[in-house]
Amino acid sequence: MPRPEVTGRKFASLDAVDDADAFTVNEFCARHRISVQLFYKIRKQMPRTFNVGTRVLISREAAAAWRRERERAAQAAERAA
Repeated sequence: MPRPEVTGRKFASLDAVDDADAFTVNEFCARHRISVQLFYKIRKQMPRTFNVGTRVLISREAAAAWRRERERAAQAAERAA
């Protein structure tokens, strides 16, 4: 991430994002340490999104359900191995 003092842009801290009821795709990806490109590449495996105007958002509940689903898939893969 570029330094704000160089670009002049301000970035929201992850602490502020933790209290949000919905995340932007960029916030979701930063929080889960995946790239935005990967998010759109495997879109069908990502959480459900909704639009507010032109913004694409992911609800807190959808993100939590996605994490539970990924954990179950990982456990199933471990059992199968």
